[in-house]
Amino acid sequence: MSGSDPKTEIIETDLLVIGGGTGGPMAAIKAKEANPKLRVLVMEKANVKRSGAISMGMDGLNNAVVPGYATPEQYVKEITVANDGIVHQKAVMAYATGSFPMIQYLDKLGVKFEKDGSGEYNMRKVHHMGTYVLPMPEGHNVKKVLYRQLRRLQVAVTNRYMATRLLKGPDGAIAGAVGVNTRTGEFLVVRAKAVVLACGAAGRLGLPASGYMFGTYENAANCGDGYAMAYHAGAELANLECYQINPLIKDYNGPSCAYVTGPFGGFTANNKGDRFIECDYWSGQMMLEFWRELQSGNGPVYLKMDHLAEETISEIETILHTNERPSRGRFHERRGNDYRKRPVEMHISEIGFCSGHSASGVWVDETARTTIPGLYAVGDMASVPHNYMLGAFVNGGIAGADAAEYCAGVDLPAYDEGFLKAEQERVLAPTRRGDGLTPFEMEFKTRRLVNDYLEPPKVTAKMEIAQRRFAEIRDDLSELCARDPHELLRALEMQTILDCADMAAAASLYRTESRWGFYHLRVDHPETDNENWYCHTMLYKDEQGRMSHRKREIDPYVVPVEEEEMAAYHQLRVKTPVAAE
Repeated sequence: MSGSDPKTEIIETDLLVIGGGTGGPMAAIKAKEANPKLRVLVMEKANVKRSGAISMGMDGLNNAVVPGYATPEQYVKEITVANDGIVHQKAVMAYATGSFPMIQYLDKLGVKFEKDGSGEYNMRKVHHMGTYVLPMPEGHNVKKVLYRQLRRLQVAVTNRYMATRLLKGPDGAIAGAVGVNTRTGEFLVVRAKAVVLACGAAGRLGLPASGYMFGTYENAANCGDGYAMAYHAGAELANLECYQINPLIKDYNGPSCAYVTGPFGGFTANNKGDRFIECDYWSGQMMLEFWRELQSGNGPVYLKMDHLAEETISEIETILHTNERPSRGRFHERRGNDYRKRPVEMHISEIGFCSGHSASGVWVDETARTTIPGLYAVGDMASVPHNYMLGAFVNGGIAGADAAEYCAGVDLPAYDEGFLKAEQERVLAPTRRGDGLTPFEMEFKTRRLVNDYLEPPKVTAKMEIAQRRFAEIRDDLSELCARDPHELLRALEMQTILDCADMAAAASLYRTESRWGFYHLRVDHPETDNENWYCHTMLYKDEQGRMSHRKREIDPYVVPVEEEEMAAYHQLRVKTPVAAE
């Protein structure tokens, strides 16, 4: 692994999909359905059978647009309001119109959704305005269903290869990617006409309150690889200051799932047992009220279910303890936490990038195209806000179909061999040091500084300190060492985390206002400034290699939103009744 001439295999394909979790497999499936002769390859750093955020299934759809319960126009309006108006509505509409057809498609493939006695989808209301939640009590088979389709359509898969950088052609269009085997350290160069990035959230950015490095809300393998690759390739990233921050079970790396229990009568409560927010749907404003309650004398905050009937609690347990995070039930059991007897203590997650639950991602249009020709992004790492699992499927399908058409019109581009050699040197550098700093030491320090200086409420002086400290860590990369391919994987992930930390600090400093509730709450700039900042903020790497910014105007809405409607998510706190005089 430390030789001067690393073993390298070069292969050719039409479409390369990086990431085998949710959106990636669907992009590959829809590309092959669009053109069965298309050569499609999925590159996954784990194993496609059990990789990504849905490796253990999913407990429900949070954003299902089902006829009779909501229209695409209603959904677009809801997400626009929930995201303080900073949305590319055409992309949200593309998701909304594709939502129900994708549910039907998954249903036919064997993914199980809850239905009522007449066979209709059993929709539940959690959002502030509309009805979009579809439970999946038997949603543990999603990955198996996807894998069967990949096999049926003869999609090629390379497991245990971590993509490190994207390749570009002479004209600036995408040309493929470089990957390294996480078991052998060997390289794979994939020449491709188009690439779909489906690498998930940057979920290993901050440190969890539990202290466990991999005890994150997000799948810990989703450390921001896609964000870093897109940035270094020159793609623009949008609204990275709009962090992902979620309400979690205290000391457990999973959500308390008020959005699952809410339709059954559960709710978020303070230490007096009182409900203090009207809507448990995750939004920046909801998290601001959550944080305020924690800071007050009314904390801690709890998920209250002890008032529910036995059959209702049993149904909740079936959903929450058998899908997505089946360890949840064991955690409660060993804590002696019975939903029937006492509420579940909640806390705030570490920060991260994720459009699946927020709005921070690689910029894409309504066809999932980024700002680089031939490069697509889907799922949690793309800029379509509040996307969740169903959004990853829908936009993955959109990307796959569009990429198939794109590939038909271009030749396989050349790539810069000098760039490849430099990238191999960068990747293998930690393996050529006999001693030094371990990836775990450097990752822990980076993420500890993220917690110390970047968590909201955001303070300018603290974020500037963070930038200086991150620069010091970057200088220390010359001491980073890896003793085997697994440590090399961790060393590369650590560098991705550092890139994301730098981007988080720079993006947060650039937008000099407060917006999105708790996600971008700046102490120095506490007010929302629509005159100067009613726009997307774009972060990119300029021609000199510097981190740069620009404003992007919000495209005209396809669904009008009245000014008074835009304030709906700022009115979540339960009103305290005034005593009669």
